[in-house]
Amino acid sequence: MTTSPRKLFVTTALPYANAGFHIGHMMEYIQADIWVRYQRMQGHEVNFVCADDTHGAPIMIAADKAGLSPQQFVAHIAAGRAQYLNGFHISFDNWHSTDAPENHALAQQIYRDLKKAGLIASRTIEQFFDPEKNMFLPDRYIKGECPNCHAKDQYGDNCEVCGKVYSPTDLINPYSALSGAKPELKNSEHFFFTLSDPRCVAFLNTWITQSGLQSEVANKVREWLAPGDDGKPKLGDWDISRDAPYFGIEIPDLPEGTPKKYFYVWLDAPVGYLASLQNLLVKRGVDYAQYMADAALEQYHFIGKDIITFHTLFWPAMLHFSGRKVPNNVFVHGFLTVNNGEKMSKSRKTGLDPLKYLDLKMNPQWLRYYLAAKLNAKNEDIEFSAEDFMLRVNSDLIGKYVNLASRAAPFVHKYFGGALDANEVAVKGGGPLEWSNFNIQISDAYNAREYGKAVRLTMAFIDQVNEYFDSQKPWNLAKTVDTDAAQKAQLHQVVSRCLIAFWRVSICLKPILPALVAQVEALFETPDLQWADFDGSAGRFPTRIQPYQHLMQRVDIKQLEALFEPPAHVEPAQPAIETVAPQDPGGEPIAPTISIDDFAKIDLRIAKIVNCEPVQGSTKLLRLTLDVGEAEMRNVFSGIASAYQPQDLIGKHTVMVANLAPRKMKFGISQGMVLAASHGDEKANPGIYVLEPGTGALPGMRVR
Repeated sequence: MTTSPRKLFVTTALPYANAGFHIGHMMEYIQADIWVRYQRMQGHEVNFVCADDTHGAPIMIAADKAGLSPQQFVAHIAAGRAQYLNGFHISFDNWHSTDAPENHALAQQIYRDLKKAGLIASRTIEQFFDPEKNMFLPDRYIKGECPNCHAKDQYGDNCEVCGKVYSPTDLINPYSALSGAKPELKNSEHFFFTLSDPRCVAFLNTWITQSGLQSEVANKVREWLAPGDDGKPKLGDWDISRDAPYFGIEIPDLPEGTPKKYFYVWLDAPVGYLASLQNLLVKRGVDYAQYMADAALEQYHFIGKDIITFHTLFWPAMLHFSGRKVPNNVFVHGFLTVNNGEKMSKSRKTGLDPLKYLDLKMNPQWLRYYLAAKLNAKNEDIEFSAEDFMLRVNSDLIGKYVNLASRAAPFVHKYFGGALDANEVAVKGGGPLEWSNFNIQISDAYNAREYGKAVRLTMAFIDQVNEYFDSQKPWNLAKTVDTDAAQKAQLHQVVSRCLIAFWRVSICLKPILPALVAQVEALFETPDLQWADFDGSAGRFPTRIQPYQHLMQRVDIKQLEALFEPPAHVEPAQPAIETVAPQDPGGEPIAPTISIDDFAKIDLRIAKIVNCEPVQGSTKLLRLTLDVGEAEMRNVFSGIASAYQPQDLIGKHTVMVANLAPRKMKFGISQGMVLAASHGDEKANPGIYVLEPGTGALPGMRVR
């Protein structure tokens, strides 16, 4: 356990400012926030910052469609951030924007420094051009088949399936995500950060070893740095420029008369970490350059596994060769998948909306606790299960932890005026409870981001305390307190010992449950608990307790049902009846009546099937590329392969659920659901029929 104060600069990945937060964002912010809160409790100095990632063609295109300037569009998105962050108790010190003046200046200076180091090259390249939209296509608006693993519908800069980094021209069968048209190749001058330079490769190999990256991440990064058949690193150089029109930061110092060029968004986005920090320090009156020059400063980034390339290769190399401090480590986590369980509908592929969670008055600390219980230091995916969520919160968090205080506290007030046993206070609630190295084990787990281990250790200890409480039967001791002084003293000792244990465990849970522990701090009159308070070394220890008020409610199954909006028709608990009643049209009963407001929540849109192809490795799915009248095509997987040949669907119009949460599948991300009809008894009445609108319906029209 670290004893000397540390100086920490911590960030999470910058969210793209084209939409609100999804549950994956909240998982990352909660994971980082727990670590930051733990470090602060240790007495360390932490600056925890983030910002909106605001640049790039997607923002420009979305803003134009909305009739707004990019700045107005981004400001609208940014205005909605606080309700998420405050709602889930995320303790950022600063939230900024990559379109801020600090980021423009820092990005341009880093470019100048890299150019001075001889690591910027200019080349004429062939670039994809959309003949229908009359513009060069950014990488993220070109899709096709990955040249490495052959996954379909991958973006033009890197594959989300295998992680391969490549040029858009390497894609197999590319198409424009804006129009669906086959792009043309045209010449354009671009600027490159020469990451293949031997200096960069040597530095990165050293940094990977010194940084302590997770082994699975380090192994992946080394694969990119390893030489290919031509003897050169597989990574190659990095195209850092884009042509107008583009919303971004202008590349400085171009020759007079040269058309404007802009930094590729992934160059200036991570610079936003530094810009947000600089903005914070200036507001505090702290010199940014001096702060960053401190050799004791540690820099850490929490990111998802889909953006490893940019944070473990480009980012440290950019920083090092521009003369700046490099990250001490990059903490990579996996994805959060949502399994609605038996009581939810998997067929609807529903997700977990953070704002809806809060609107339903679900306690944000339930989610913090549940995620912490499943998180570890690896970049493994974790799954949200509604059944497991309710069990862990109600059984462990409420039934074991909170319930301990609710059982013990009334005895102290009824018989001892709220005062804890002075002898137990003096020995810090010792007795038969095993405290040896407990707080050290929990501390080590937090520091290593092994939150699941910290939760398991804490709950195991709470089990010990509850077992002790039950074995002493305080309810029996209380029966003779008026006539038996020894029994009264024993009762005082037992309940005080258990309450002190509850108080100490609360310190260990404070990084996860900050609001709940704030209530505990008020209950025991010990505000702003720090880690050193655990063993009394900070000179504070509780001596009394205020009248107990319930700390936390249980999860109500109705809240979970509302959160996931299960189908109105729920299958009966008894075995399914194999025969279908004649009065059930289509082989199944009509679902219960809904209101017009319920129906209005479903956004049905006309979609044109621009492309359709089989899914390798699946006999049921077809991959549909759909034009829904948006700036970008949608990718949807549909289980209709048994009924249709892919070529027969291309060019047809259909109806899709457009506001269904995206679902990450084995074969890629599905961005909606195509509507199709089938009989309830598919064995007796096979057949699937994709819905088709009447003549004249256009992509994007809403079905009402």
